[in-house]
Amino acid sequence: MTSLSLVIPFFNEKESLPELIGQLYAAMNDPELHNLFDAPFSFEIILVDDGSTDGSMDLAHTLCASNSELRLISFQRNFGKTAALTAGFLAAEGKAVCTLDADLQDDPASIRPLAAKLFEGYDLVSGWKKKRMDPPGKTIPSKFFNAVTRIFTGIPIHDFNCGIKMYRREVIKRIELHGDMHRYIPVIAGWNGFRITELPVNHRPRRYGSTKFGTARFLAGLFDFLAVLFITRYFRRPMHFFGMAGLISFLSGFSISLYVTLEKVLNLKPVSNRPILFLGILLIILGAQLFSTGLLGEMLSTSAQGGNRYTVKETNNLSEKQEATIRRQ
Repeated sequence: MTSLSLVIPFFNEKESLPELIGQLYAAMNDPELHNLFDAPFSFEIILVDDGSTDGSMDLAHTLCASNSELRLISFQRNFGKTAALTAGFLAAEGKAVCTLDADLQDDPASIRPLAAKLFEGYDLVSGWKKKRMDPPGKTIPSKFFNAVTRIFTGIPIHDFNCGIKMYRREVIKRIELHGDMHRYIPVIAGWNGFRITELPVNHRPRRYGSTKFGTARFLAGLFDFLAVLFITRYFRRPMHFFGMAGLISFLSGFSISLYVTLEKVLNLKPVSNRPILFLGILLIILGAQLFSTGLLGEMLSTSAQGGNRYTVKETNNLSEKQEATIRRQ
């Protein structure tokens, strides 16, 4: 088995790739890193091209031709970082798996300390950009996002969306990612019972190009946050969520209707054309619908969604087993 798999998703990073590959090979030659794994040490670097349009894919082909440890997965179009990581995870054959961003902001020198921390008994070690080299437009929303996620999920780490993470193989084969849920991998892993910790890592300023994430990521992140909360807390018991909401709505509507009815009986007040009556009826109907949704959710909770959420355009240097796994639908 391969000792370590490096999964590198990228989108339009032509300037960064050659330097990144050189730094990764230098990090892989560290004898202290080799000592953490069973001998002989081996590694693979899985590049996942997320539909680049700047010639990054052609450059990656050239790099693969001269480096046998490089593998390439190229998407037909841009599917997003979550899909790219999913493809890389499916192809990875390493005992441990490390993810890094391709923009050179993640320092490959952090790989060895992350691996050392992993083998202290953890399943996932998340990097922590304690001293982050990004503009306030990225750091301030990130701090808010991390604080809210930490409070609502109970996962005590500071940087959920750090690009550099180290996993045991068992983790990447168990978690399922959809949408933009790569931000919440520690949450999903923690919900699956894996031991999680974090380690401060060196974060570097961006040298080439610009960030690929715009303001739209905040709204998408909000929806994915709500989805992750539901999946991690109520996926196996949807009736607990919909049933409780339905019960509150039904009891509220019933109480309003009972009040209006008593006023009619005891005080002879008319009930027609009273907005409060329509509110009570609406809440009763809504409560019944939510309760029914919870029952349907319970019946469907054991069903699993199949199929990948991406289309592979081509691959390079993958084994037949990796190729079959990646293209599995």
